[in-house]
Amino acid sequence: MNRGRRHQTQQKPGYTAGSRLETRRLHPRLQQYISRALSLVGGIPDERKRALGRVSAFVAAKRATGDAAELVFICTHNSRRSQMGQLWAAAAAAHFKIDGVLAYSGGTEATAFNPRAVAAMRKAGFVIENPGGDNPRYRVTFDENGSVIECFSKQYRDPPNPASGFAAIMTCSDADEACPVVVGASLRVPIPYEDPKSADGKSDESDRYDARCLQIGTEMLYLFSRAS
Repeated sequence: MNRGRRHQTQQKPGYTAGSRLETRRLHPRLQQYISRALSLVGGIPDERKRALGRVSAFVAAKRATGDAAELVFICTHNSRRSQMGQLWAAAAAAHFKIDGVLAYSGGTEATAFNPRAVAAMRKAGFVIENPGGDNPRYRVTFDENGSVIECFSKQYRDPPNPASGFAAIMTCSDADEACPVVVGASLRVPIPYEDPKSADGKSDESDRYDARCLQIGTEMLYLFSRAS
């Protein structure tokens, strides 16, 4: 049994259930949001499309050899952008029926999945349960019959994240500078996003988080549209 098949049958955070993608139905509100995001793909700058294309090529190459494509989204605190990246990558792969994709996230330090980012993802249509605690292990679904993705803050080298052979996607400039080399990564691609944290406590706080959610969703949809 090859590695790609193995990942299709075991439950792991970020698992996209490749063997069942054809029968999956995304949550209706999320599907509507995706339709909106897809209409914005043409506005992605060419420089960012080139960076996203490198990850698309990584995913396509892994699929061609029957291996799982493991993506680790990295920011400083694993609280906002990297968590959004992980969830959007899983949902975008399912939308385009790209099997064998495992999406993870981590930071250079651990804090918690920020409630403001959680709220933005809920508004987009992800269903998220909060068990409580200082670093909650949120239970997230993006379709009506899929497996649960467990999201919590961790360092990028911590389990259950992969130790080797993955693509490291640097979602913030600080983490990009702090980790010029990501140990174990087969590919390292900076795709930075402006930190919505700068709006915390301000009148436009919700708008800024919503904008970042939409940007990340749009770019992950573009990425997986080119990964088949």
